[in-house]
Amino acid sequence: MPFNDVDRSRAVWWGVGGLLVAALTYVVYSFVGTFVFGVFIYYATRPVYNRIRRRIPQPSVAAAVAIFALALPAMLLVGYALLIVANQLYDLTNRGVFDPTRIPGIDQELLDTLSDPEAILALDWGQYLTVDTISRLAGSVSNVLDAVAFFGTGAIHLFVMLALAFYLLRDGGRLSRFFTRFADQNGVIQAYGRAVDRDYRSIFFGNILNAMLTGTIGVIVYSLLNVAAPAGNHIPAAALVGLLAGVASLVPIVGMKLVYFPVAGFMAIRAAANGDVGTLWFVAVFALASFVVVDTIPDLVLRPYVSGRSLHVGAVMLAYTLGPLLFGWYGIFLMPMLLVLAVHFARIVLPELLTGEPIKPYAVDPSYLTAEGPFRFGDVEEE
Repeated sequence: MPFNDVDRSRAVWWGVGGLLVAALTYVVYSFVGTFVFGVFIYYATRPVYNRIRRRIPQPSVAAAVAIFALALPAMLLVGYALLIVANQLYDLTNRGVFDPTRIPGIDQELLDTLSDPEAILALDWGQYLTVDTISRLAGSVSNVLDAVAFFGTGAIHLFVMLALAFYLLRDGGRLSRFFTRFADQNGVIQAYGRAVDRDYRSIFFGNILNAMLTGTIGVIVYSLLNVAAPAGNHIPAAALVGLLAGVASLVPIVGMKLVYFPVAGFMAIRAAANGDVGTLWFVAVFALASFVVVDTIPDLVLRPYVSGRSLHVGAVMLAYTLGPLLFGWYGIFLMPMLLVLAVHFARIVLPELLTGEPIKPYAVDPSYLTAEGPFRFGDVEEE
């Protein structure tokens, strides 16, 4: 095409569009962990949001209730469980390899206090409101500024996560309608979006949320059990055992039994070897609490919502394993997302691309639509 025939105005606008896409890509890349975790919060709260919408017709109010009354307290509980685990890792690694006291404003005494449920219950908060405490705090201005900067940055990331989840809950339907109206051809995007959305719900709400809640419950339950443990037969590394139980819940069939069965056996053998047969009651309490509170209850609560799994279990397990190794902490969310996108692209789009035929969304079958209806990302639907 001769240069004179090129529509210069359209070319300039295409260039502007390319620059905008590049800028947005850079922003998302720079804060990919924040955005990915925001998507996880969206899928974790969407079933609750859908039920709230049946009673509160205003989408903004329903989204706010789902985020701030349920998701935020759950995140704070998970954060407290991770604090307990961090302190235990700090002790087990001889206070060198893993050192949370490097965080501004956190010292060993404060870390020990906050990560001990018994110490918190017995804490006298009035001692921190004395004139001496306030004067010492004002005297270390640099430490205060470092702490404010650190926790302020964390608060900004938290705000972005919650804001992303909020607007996806409220405006997800509009977003899906925009793409299907202006970019869809023959229902391909609709079919692809439904398949991806269904597996995202299964992975984020059914698997990862279950693992996070199970791990949090395990950390807190085992830490509280250790408060009443008899001398010489406590739960070894209770917080780590709870965290590992949550991770093991991702393993099909056996799940967290891989963790608490060996720990209960170790505690029973230790009691017998030390002649503390009278402490076996605590082993039985640990096993019962593990089976009922940590294992069965989360499974019964979340299992009814887990449906439509179409991914190979081995592929999902590899995604959970390789994700954190490749990308860091957020890899456990990002790698399964990439897996779902790739699998359904290969299933719906790739065969037609290879054969050169027009792309036809064979997933949009009359029986398929009758069962689940058209895809509307974020709309109120039965979960």
